[in-house]
Amino acid sequence: MLTLCGTKLRAGVDGLRRRRHAHAGVATDGQPDGRNPGAGGGRRSPHQTAPILLKLAEQYGRFGGDTKEEQFEILRWLFWDNHKLTAFMATYRFQRTFTPSPDPHVLTYLRKRLDDFLSILDQHLQRNAFAIGARPTIADFSMMAYLSFPGSETGYDFASSHPALRAWLDRIAALPGWNQPTTCCRASASSITSDVLSG
Repeated sequence: MLTLCGTKLRAGVDGLRRRRHAHAGVATDGQPDGRNPGAGGGRRSPHQTAPILLKLAEQYGRFGGDTKEEQFEILRWLFWDNHKLTAFMATYRFQRTFTPSPDPHVLTYLRKRLDDFLSILDQHLQRNAFAIGARPTIADFSMMAYLSFPGSETGYDFASSHPALRAWLDRIAALPGWNQPTTCCRASASSITSDVLSG
């Protein structure tokens, strides 16, 4: 989203150091849920995807809802994504790709749930260009993040299994200024790693 708003992604090394300290039992800057501060820093700064995207939409005046109805629909899809689509895709991808000996029963369960969620989204996108209608919003950016990983990691070929979803991902990728999340993450991780190793 930041690149769509003409802003460069800046990775913060301090956040990584705080996170390491948090896992070692050190205080996490007073966040009520024990998480480290995210965008903007400070006690009230958001650190989960949905609050960060909501804050950025407000800050940049883009990709949010123009009406109460649109704002409601954005929240509906953000909550749906966080509790269903991304929650299961992130877990499934990690188990499938990065766990040495994943439990096949767990993978089967996660895959079945994902198939259901992806089918819901694909059917919705057969009737809508984007999550809430004709234009992209932060709901789209939230939902597409884990779907942009390669099929070798997710286990899905969306062009075959969910063509409307694949077309939606292509529409997002065609937005002026768009930068694939995997590209942004690799560049940020590289700069963080070199900074951490040198400091």
